[in-house]
Amino acid sequence: MITTTPLENLGRFANDWLNARYHFSFANYYDPERTGLGPLLVWNDDTVQPGRGFDPHGHRDMEIITYVRKGAITHQDNLGNTGRTEAGDVQVMSAGTGIRHAEHNREDEPTTLFQIWI
Repeated sequence: MITTTPLENLGRFANDWLNARYHFSFANYYDPERTGLGPLLVWNDDTVQPGRGFDPHGHRDMEIITYVRKGAITHQDNLGNTGRTEAGDVQVMSAGTGIRHAEHNREDEPTTLFQIWI
């Protein structure tokens, strides 16, 4: 069964560098009717302003898929991996038993991406 949710009903967060829409409960947004879909835990629609991003933070026991829709995002992790994912490309990160990483928009324009956690 396909369920549609109007944009205005999605969770949201905004500050000076991030505009985020949450399809499922995430961070300070909680909706008991929207806590994921089977193994799909997170589907966030993020716009990251130039020169800004997510400082080092940890994950474990999940796969994180990043699909860049506009611009590019630069990833760096504690395993020594560094990469730039451009619009139309996908990055998959396996957190395994634990990983620390950062993601920043090093471009001159806003970057828009989907981030999906399984």
